[in-house]
Amino acid sequence: MKLQLYFCTLFLFFISAEKLFSQTSTTKDEYTLVWEENFDKPNLNEADWNFELGDGCPNNCGWGNNERQQYTKNNHRIENGNLIITAKKDGDNYTSTRITTRGKHEFLYGIIEAKAKLPTGKGIWPAFWMLGANIKDVGWPTCGEIDILEYVGKEPQTIYTTIHTKDTHGDHASSHKTIFENIEKGYHTYKMEWTPQKIDFYVDNKFVYSYNPEDKTIGNWPFFEPQYIIVNMAVGGNFGGPEVDDSIFPQEYSIDYIKVYQKNKQ
Repeated sequence: MKLQLYFCTLFLFFISAEKLFSQTSTTKDEYTLVWEENFDKPNLNEADWNFELGDGCPNNCGWGNNERQQYTKNNHRIENGNLIITAKKDGDNYTSTRITTRGKHEFLYGIIEAKAKLPTGKGIWPAFWMLGANIKDVGWPTCGEIDILEYVGKEPQTIYTTIHTKDTHGDHASSHKTIFENIEKGYHTYKMEWTPQKIDFYVDNKFVYSYNPEDKTIGNWPFFEPQYIIVNMAVGGNFGGPEVDDSIFPQEYSIDYIKVYQKNKQ
């Protein structure tokens, strides 16, 4: 009887372990690190990064979302190996920073990951995301958008992972939100694994969402073209607002690293 109980317990252990493994990220053994940013230099390298400035006008006022901030080159610093973006209230204006790798580092498939510490407070909207490099030719949302991390201060303990395509975008995007207690405390990892078949999202290596339309079309799967990385912190807007608590400023969004892995060639 004891022997039967032992094997039964062992069997349940392996089933539980298999279930746990299925909910965590796939191993990186089959991948190679192809690009990383560790923020270990005194300043951002503009050979790697572009600054997007202003309020998006005249072509994209409010950055397409009625956001309130003006982006500048002065709302960030590098400190102790971290990029720290600071959102401020300057008189009647809100200021922040938005950077991209457009035209400098663009990727097709792979694991894209960041380790970050979130700001908090109503009206804050930090993000780590990607846009199709062909956006100038085809426009948004046809180019496709992959939101690896979005957090809005009005919804504490909640992480959004979202896909925008021509077929489903804006308020009707393919999105999932996951509750994580204490996500605002300390640093956490935000990652996606992008293959020709699907895009899987992870927070702290826990699987949270998969986008994998069975019948792929230009409308629902523009993700056969390279995309570039964007890091920013918005204020207010259609998603982050509309209310903004001015008492929370300044707020800091800290990024420890960004890494990109791609599959080894067989």
